[in-house]
Amino acid sequence: MKVLSVNVGRPRPNPWKRLPATGIDKRPVTGPVAVSAPGPKGTGAVGLAGDRAYDVKHHGGDDQAVYAYAREDLDGWQRALGRDLANGAFGENLTTTGIDVNAALLGERWRIGSAVLEVSCPRIPCATFAGWLEQEGWLRTFTRAALPGPYLRVVEPGALAAGDPVTVLSRPSDHRVTVALSFRALTTEPELLPRLLEVAAFPDAERETIRRRVGRGPGAAHDGPGTP
Repeated sequence: MKVLSVNVGRPRPNPWKRLPATGIDKRPVTGPVAVSAPGPKGTGAVGLAGDRAYDVKHHGGDDQAVYAYAREDLDGWQRALGRDLANGAFGENLTTTGIDVNAALLGERWRIGSAVLEVSCPRIPCATFAGWLEQEGWLRTFTRAALPGPYLRVVEPGALAAGDPVTVLSRPSDHRVTVALSFRALTTEPELLPRLLEVAAFPDAERETIRRRVGRGPGAAHDGPGTP
């Protein structure tokens, strides 16, 4: 289990969300890259030095500091779409191999290089992702596959590089909520949402919205999360 590439975004125009820029165009970089906790969402700060988010309402911040996607899943999409997908093509910071990132449990901790990262939540596809891939019906196709890849928060800052092993340091013993299951709960299977409320590692910012959706808070009949 290791990192094949560390990918940092190159700012480019974002006509798909009417924003001045997007950082989804991520390219592999050489050498160690510093990683640290970026702080609260809203500034565009992310975990990797030299990278940032431009849709500050929906991306960036501690719970979405680093995004990982498996090379094996990219290879599957290559075959399905009939096109080459380079490392970083899905906007991931870390392209991994040898680890099923979608089977990781929320709260699972990985050591990569000198940093420790924690699985926090799944990536939810957005209009920028659909526009970037230029694939008809992409949001529906990606959602149906339920291979979102995880966002990770930074528990211990450090540096990481291509070739670094991914070592699973710990896995929660009090739940079995995987990245894939949490994605299905947030997209196609809302009956699974109550399970997310039982997971300490799930982002606090999303809890109240989920409580309303499952009828555990005020406004349950009228509220629901938007998809960034």
